[in-house]
Amino acid sequence: MSRLLLKRVSGFTLPELLVVLVIIGILLLLALPNLTPLISRTRSVEAQQQLNFLYTLQKNHFYLHSRYSDSFEELGFEHQSLVADGGSANYRIEIAEATPNTFVARATAVVDFDGDGVFNVWEINHEKKLIEVIKD
Repeated sequence: MSRLLLKRVSGFTLPELLVVLVIIGILLLLALPNLTPLISRTRSVEAQQQLNFLYTLQKNHFYLHSRYSDSFEELGFEHQSLVADGGSANYRIEIAEATPNTFVARATAVVDFDGDGVFNVWEINHEKKLIEVIKD
């Protein structure tokens, strides 16, 4: 039994592990500025999908009632809970303008993705022109 206790087990020492962690941390700090625009773009896909869905609901409503609506309830659009309220949605969706023949819907970010103080805003209209009004 004493032979088992004296047998040396191969492994890494604490300084070796710390050096590896420091190198990984430095690599992350170098890569993070290059990744933040990518993160913002992937998050904006949520806004684009929600606005395209809202556009489809508005068009269906227009074909049935010959006018666009300014009411989510009338359209059957259910907004997800925002991240600020403990949900998963990063964008607040709203109908900015609705007349009988036109509409504009807007998605405003509730999270500043790159920390520069600017919040991303997307809009779509009755012609399905989806534009990024404010870039984050």
